[in-house]
Amino acid sequence: MSRFDVTIAGELNLDLILYGLPEQLSPERELLADRMMLTLGSSSAIVAHNLAALGSRVGFQSLIGDDPLGQIALDRLQHGGVDVSHVRRVRGSTTTGLTVILHHHAWRNILTYAGTIAETSWQHLDLDYLADSRHFHLSSYYLQRGLQPRAAELFERLKSKGLTISLDTNDDPDDRWEAGLREVLRYVDVFLPNEREACKAAGTEDLEAAIQKLSQLVPLLVVKLGPKGALAQRGTERITVPSQPVVPVDTVGAGDSFDAGFLHEYAQGADLHNCLKSGNLAGAFSTTRAGGTEAFRDAQHREQFFRSHS
Repeated sequence: MSRFDVTIAGELNLDLILYGLPEQLSPERELLADRMMLTLGSSSAIVAHNLAALGSRVGFQSLIGDDPLGQIALDRLQHGGVDVSHVRRVRGSTTTGLTVILHHHAWRNILTYAGTIAETSWQHLDLDYLADSRHFHLSSYYLQRGLQPRAAELFERLKSKGLTISLDTNDDPDDRWEAGLREVLRYVDVFLPNEREACKAAGTEDLEAAIQKLSQLVPLLVVKLGPKGALAQRGTERITVPSQPVVPVDTVGAGDSFDAGFLHEYAQGADLHNCLKSGNLAGAFSTTRAGGTEAFRDAQHREQFFRSHS
């Protein structure tokens, strides 16, 4: 029996979220936010934390700097039930990454200092640790610049050990959508973009065309459609599941929470319809509190929500 249900290698940092800022950010002005939240951020860590909260056994590898922000992020992830024994702390001038999110009514600015996010590389990985699992997940492909050159090799090695592989690229800050993505997708079992990312990765503005193109590259394509729910394309088979209606407080991390809900069921061998339902439910639940993990940290709130929506 594998030690973990899911292992993840990726970024670990905090999100600083500022609310209530003006829509127009005028230069040389001191602009006031009316609320703030310092919370566990980074797509990889949010997926890991929320998977563990749902009951999965999760192993996590990453780099953090020798600084207070890295320690806070590590403590949050460990408190969430994730195994962090293989997170490494590096000394020197490169500190733990940080994302600042300027939250507006219908959109947000996302500003990231990469720091140790971009430093994690092949030499930092313990492949035996990652392979002691049913499934391996990678998020933020375009931020993982240290891992990118050997990502395909990593996936191939883990697949040879019997693991299934999932990928959520998240956004590409350079907006080029290259960096060997086509080669990496050869080893991916589940590709988890949102609607915009699917179109960008496929090089088209038409979602249906993107679905047809990407579904020929991976066995299972899952596209997150926000308030429209989610769809899965497996060969010629398509399954769609509507979203779970909630009044959102904050959508930060909702897509990563969808990944957690989906993979929690997928790693257990659940059917595709239930995987999608679990993803939608976890994504919706995430929006009931600020930040990507705060809802999942409240066990009573989590149990009540899932019980009432099951």
